[in-house]
Amino acid sequence: MEQMVVTGVTRTETGKRAAKKLRKTGKLPAVMYNSRGEAVSLTIDEAEFSRVWRNSTPTTLIHLMVDNQDMGIAFIKDTEYDIKTDKSLHVDFHVIEKDKPLEVAIKVQYTGTSAGVREGGRLNNHYSQVTIKCLPKDLPPRIVADISSLGIGATLRVKDLSLDSGITAISDAETLLVSVTPAA
Repeated sequence: MEQMVVTGVTRTETGKRAAKKLRKTGKLPAVMYNSRGEAVSLTIDEAEFSRVWRNSTPTTLIHLMVDNQDMGIAFIKDTEYDIKTDKSLHVDFHVIEKDKPLEVAIKVQYTGTSAGVREGGRLNNHYSQVTIKCLPKDLPPRIVADISSLGIGATLRVKDLSLDSGITAISDAETLLVSVTPAA
């Protein structure tokens, strides 16, 4: 996957008036938080951020460059979005340490049609996300689970997921994700 990069510059002017002035010039106000919770105000290009934001998931790592210096990798922590204008208004980035394991809640994507459903059963979704622990370099955008072999009465639990090496499930191993029951 191509590395997503957002570039920015530090800014000293803050507040509503300064933010409106930035937006009129095609820029976005942003804040970069480090692992100690310290914040730095930034200005980023709105078009560049929109390209990145529209192609990212909540677990996508963004390469952050500020004042021509590499700030490392970051998550898009929060965005303020105006649905009327279809534009972002503000962005928060959370810079993470590359060598420190992360604990992240991540979406489970189910693929295939369950054998039990093909036989007339009903698929029941119990949980759609799992908490995992891994280094940032091992963080997947999603976890994919094939449910095509699940017959009537079968279940898929956290312990049944196939996780890549370097990824550990933190959620209880017995947590029920999906089950197939007979039709009522």
